[in-house]
Amino acid sequence: MAVGREDVEILKPRIDKREYRRIVLRNSLQVLLISDLDTDKCAASMNVGVGSFCDPDGLEGLAHFLEHMLFYASEKYPLEDSYSKYITEHGGSTNAFTASEMTNYYFDVNSDCFEEALDRFAQFFIKPLMSADATMREIKAVDSENQKNLLSDSWRMNQLQKHLSLESHPYHKFSTGNWDTLDVRPKAKGVDIRQELLKFYEDKYSANLMHLVVYSKESLDKIQCLVEDKFQEIRNSDRSRFQFPGQPCTSEHLQLQILVRAVPIKQGHKLRIVWPITPSILHYKEGPCRYLGHLIGHEGEGSVFYVLKKLGWATGLFAGEGEWTSEFSFFNVVIDLTDAGQDRMQDIVGLLFKYIQLLQQSGVCKWIFDELSAVCETGFHYQDKISPIDYVVNISSNMQIYPPKDWLVGSLLPLDFNPAIIQKILNELSPENVRIFWESKKFEGLTDKVEPWYGTAYSIEKVSSSTIQAWMSSAPNENLHLPAPNVFIPKDLSIKNAQEEVKFPVLLRKSSYSKLWYKPDTVFSTPKAYVKIDFNCPHAGNSPETEVLADLFAQLLVDYLNEYAYYARVAGLLYGISHTDSGFEVTLVGYNHKLKILLETIIDKIVKFEVKPDRFSVIKEMVIKDYQNFKFQQPYQQAMYYCSLILKDQTRSWVERLDVLPHLNVEDLTKFAPMMLSQAFLECYIAGNIEREEAETMVQHVEDVFFKGPNPICRPLFPSQFLTNRVVKLERGMNYCYSKEGLNPSDENSALVHYIQVHQDDFILNVKLQLFALVAKQPAFHELRSVEQLGYITVLMQRNDSGICGVQFIIQSTVKGPAHIDSRVEAFLKMFESKLYEMTNDEFKSNVNALIDMKLEKHKNLREESRFYWREITDGTLKFDRREAEVAALKKLTQQELIEFFNENVKVGATRKKTLSVQVHGNQHLAEYHSQKSEAVKPNTIQIDDIFSFRRSQPLYGSFRGGIGHVKL
Repeated sequence: MAVGREDVEILKPRIDKREYRRIVLRNSLQVLLISDLDTDKCAASMNVGVGSFCDPDGLEGLAHFLEHMLFYASEKYPLEDSYSKYITEHGGSTNAFTASEMTNYYFDVNSDCFEEALDRFAQFFIKPLMSADATMREIKAVDSENQKNLLSDSWRMNQLQKHLSLESHPYHKFSTGNWDTLDVRPKAKGVDIRQELLKFYEDKYSANLMHLVVYSKESLDKIQCLVEDKFQEIRNSDRSRFQFPGQPCTSEHLQLQILVRAVPIKQGHKLRIVWPITPSILHYKEGPCRYLGHLIGHEGEGSVFYVLKKLGWATGLFAGEGEWTSEFSFFNVVIDLTDAGQDRMQDIVGLLFKYIQLLQQSGVCKWIFDELSAVCETGFHYQDKISPIDYVVNISSNMQIYPPKDWLVGSLLPLDFNPAIIQKILNELSPENVRIFWESKKFEGLTDKVEPWYGTAYSIEKVSSSTIQAWMSSAPNENLHLPAPNVFIPKDLSIKNAQEEVKFPVLLRKSSYSKLWYKPDTVFSTPKAYVKIDFNCPHAGNSPETEVLADLFAQLLVDYLNEYAYYARVAGLLYGISHTDSGFEVTLVGYNHKLKILLETIIDKIVKFEVKPDRFSVIKEMVIKDYQNFKFQQPYQQAMYYCSLILKDQTRSWVERLDVLPHLNVEDLTKFAPMMLSQAFLECYIAGNIEREEAETMVQHVEDVFFKGPNPICRPLFPSQFLTNRVVKLERGMNYCYSKEGLNPSDENSALVHYIQVHQDDFILNVKLQLFALVAKQPAFHELRSVEQLGYITVLMQRNDSGICGVQFIIQSTVKGPAHIDSRVEAFLKMFESKLYEMTNDEFKSNVNALIDMKLEKHKNLREESRFYWREITDGTLKFDRREAEVAALKKLTQQELIEFFNENVKVGATRKKTLSVQVHGNQHLAEYHSQKSEAVKPNTIQIDDIFSFRRSQPLYGSFRGGIGHVKL
């Protein structure tokens, strides 16, 4: 096929200013070029039409393993990991994923380095090296990745569904791979895994099965020249597309009409009701699964979830298409059950089938389809801009599936009303076609089978149509009905003229009750707004009891609002109410047209808050399970939690909260809520398509409701009551160590957080720390992950606790214990020191420029911008011009100053250095943990045994967060 442009009209959003062009290279590689003059980052994604379904029998995980291997080196760039190093040093990131029918590789990078990055990326698909040494090392990384997933319920239940399918269908396979499938078994059969890898690559990877998206700020013509130059050498062996016909679950092989009881890792009960259906990709313009998912998953009055919630049987429900290909698909309904719901499984399944029967009897409603179609159309045309890296991945995945005109939209726009197609899928949601997966710890000891890859215990029984008919008959006779028309669909999408060009948030009004920060949209031109109101209530966090009660209060508010506010969510207006250290906060983001109505309703619910005993018990049960499940978090997450607990003053442990929770009752919350609201200060931020008078009116309304009137429910704070967020100041020249057994005795993973505390927010020190982190990030990953293979999760990143800045290594491993990993971090820092001295002036300048480019990167959308400014407000730093000021500091920075910064704050043994090592020991490394306890403490080392005693004995940094008059710009 000749190189050529194909002038296809690609459907794009109304507000999208980017330009698009489809070309096909002479090797049949299909490419979409995207030119965006406003972008700071360039990106590319290559989607290869080869996934885990192509794994040869007996070599499970080979496609995924190949994905890992392509990152190492190529004939043109033989230095190991030089691709990732180049990307990281130029402000970018890179990754890949393997799905059942595709593997996707992607990266982004600062725009001035895009050409070389793209050239390095192209070599993945032209001449990768895949050395024998790297092959053996990377098997360990694949195994470590699998170890991370072994105790994850989502991975376990997904594999159980695959396991209970046709063995001859590739859906049945284990897709990730591990040490056993990629080393032990192949060796036992005399199979050379590297040869299999090379053969798989040669046989399967062909240019005609690939789709590339390239996103740049250059013109389309320039991008086209670049792509033709870099990618036409990819070999085209003219492979026909891999197809996997047939259904993975059939009645003749007894995979339908089954009820599977399974034992999860976490507390809680779940029902997954699954039907194999005709893939809706075959009818994506008609959107049958979107229509059915909208109704079955609805949460308004009359819906399945509304009824289950009212009965106290469920806390969440999702409905929609799950895993699918062009040949088969599954429609899933996933219900989170309460303890009471766990005992009523038959009634719940009966109710669900009653609702499906209602849909069949009501027929397909045109008005519902039209309303859904209108919401989707508005959503598509006014979608927020997202980062180029996410955008290219979405589109390259679409390119394998949809015709070119729909590459951007995919199946987001169901526009063709076809009741027969919706009815066809609805008819497939039948008792004859169902698979029910029921998860609960209550099934421990009651199962007789084990899934081989993850070790999930389960049992299986047949469930006939007549049984389900009986469940329908005995299900409660509740009033199930279709949803009402959605009043939240925005009609006014006009853009308001900002009266002034405001670059940063301004303090619009200040009183003894509140502060309002305001930032009109002068950048994004979308009909959306962002509103945040932080209720600073001193009575909300002065004990474990009040913390838990404030959390229950916030969750109950969300619960009470749900059936009303769900309509807003469907229409693209989202809200959240969450507990904070100092009370709770309300967030609204989405179309501004109806936002004020939703805000006023939320405020009204807060003011009239009452505790409904039935809902209190459900929410309390849910919160208890959340706390209990903390021990099943990944060990690296546990280590990060302990690190925060050690550093942040006034924080309490989850154990304390779990201890008080069972004893709290309805009366406690009934007394607490008015007490909490009796004193408050409101920190407000309003941004987007909202005029200043409108913003002031909103806050004035909230103030009037809480603080004014004959009997105000709230009074302002005294100066002594303003919350400060203070952080422990570690002592210079000291190493602190906190060791703990992992909370889950079944988890073999250990974890380390090696934290180096440096300074309190300061532009010059900030940029030195950031530059060190940028320069060290990739060498750390290469040495500790690629060479030493300590663990799949290996990260070096900055840390900022309320303006206290530092850097942390986060590593999770099954192969080595945390103390050993800690010594390897120190060994890396010693090795890195020489690299810092050897850095040429050009390399130094290149890194500085990369960091400047990253800092000057524009916010993509209103939510991203608002989060940036809100962080300045909550930290109390108020440096809204932070990025510009730090760029100015960077431009003056010398290499010698960076070396001095490293020598003073980071270098092993530096006199000013402050290190905290948090170690979580998995069951593989408990011997190390116990022997550590009896060892003598090293000089300049403090072993932390009791976090709270330690914290009380330490000095604290001053807080940036002041009281009512604190405004520093």
